Amino acid sequence: MHHRHPDIDPQLLSETEEQRELRTVLRDFFTEESGPEDVRKHLATPRGHDETLWARLAGEIGVHGLAIPEEFGGSGFTFAELAVVLEESGRALYCAPLLPTVVLAAHALLNSGDQQACERYLPRIADGTLTATVAGFEEAEPGVVAERSGPGWVLRGAADFVLDGAGADLIVVRARTPEGARLFACEPADDTCPRTPRRVLDETRRQALVDFRGAPATPVGESGEVTAALDAGRAALAAEQVGGSGHALDVTVQFVAQRRQFGRPIGSFQAVKHRLADVLVALEAARSASAYATACVALASPQLPVAASAAAAVCSETYRLATAEYVQLHGGIGFTWEHPAHLYVRRARSSEVLFGTADQHRTRLAELVGLTTRPAA
Repeated sequence: MHHRHPDIDPQLLSETEEQRELRTVLRDFFTEESGPEDVRKHLATPRGHDETLWARLAGEIGVHGLAIPEEFGGSGFTFAELAVVLEESGRALYCAPLLPTVVLAAHALLNSGDQQACERYLPRIADGTLTATVAGFEEAEPGVVAERSGPGWVLRGAADFVLDGAGADLIVVRARTPEGARLFACEPADDTCPRTPRRVLDETRRQALVDFRGAPATPVGESGEVTAALDAGRAALAAEQVGGSGHALDVTVQFVAQRRQFGRPIGSFQAVKHRLADVLVALEAARSASAYATACVALASPQLPVAASAAAAVCSETYRLATAEYVQLHGGIGFTWEHPAHLYVRRARSSEVLFGTADQHRTRLAELVGLTTRPAA
């Protein structure tokens, strides 16, 4: 049973001066280079994002290596700095695979304790030359089986709705072996690992069906434990959701201050003020939940499972509320393709179920704090 009181120094929940400077740089960068029209344009490309921009983020700002240790080619900062990036990328609806590459795959490799795998892959993640993802992490019983083939291993089976599954250069796969689940690194080839893009609600976050047909793979670490990597993903997603919610609130406030009815701005009507105040209150709660989850990842706190699920539940519902008001207080314009509101609605709705629904996270929280007798997953 987890302690019910936080073990994080409250000062760690506030931004440092360096983090504020990083936020300013990133906000200016995304405003100039990745606006709504840029996002729309790159959604139609084979890779789904601006590969030049991806390289610039890695090379000019060092985004990809922020939370990677210096011994593996990174900058040696913490997840707290990476969370700033994720929040600003969520605010801009940046459509490149930051979440699967620099959070899920990178943390899975780091948590595995496999020095050789980290040395092989993390420097290329840090410099932006390798995109990566994970498969089979949320399944109690992975749908992929690892078999010995001569001196090595091959993978058979399938994993569906893999983030950036059609384009990633590396897939960290949790697969079954006779000794139990274990992690494997697979560099997919067309003949042994065909990948089929799925049609998804949020086109800014591509997913795919990945078939493993005797795909060569290399064992990573000694176990198939991925809970910490998944919880890091939940904390990262919460930061994204806070950024998206903040954008939705800001642009809606600007709009209601300009839009006039009955000779006055619609933002002056009490009903509109109350609705926006509700979003602001929810956003502040989401910021707090996200900050706590971020600190838990950065410090490898034992409270991370509780913090990650709390952030997932709170931030998902906040993002849904903020984007709903974004649409409604713009007069329902989000139903048209010409306005960016619908892109945020799609991101909000798809993010709600990405690592479990809010209800599933509440159930997990109840189990973690001892309110139920069933053991937590």
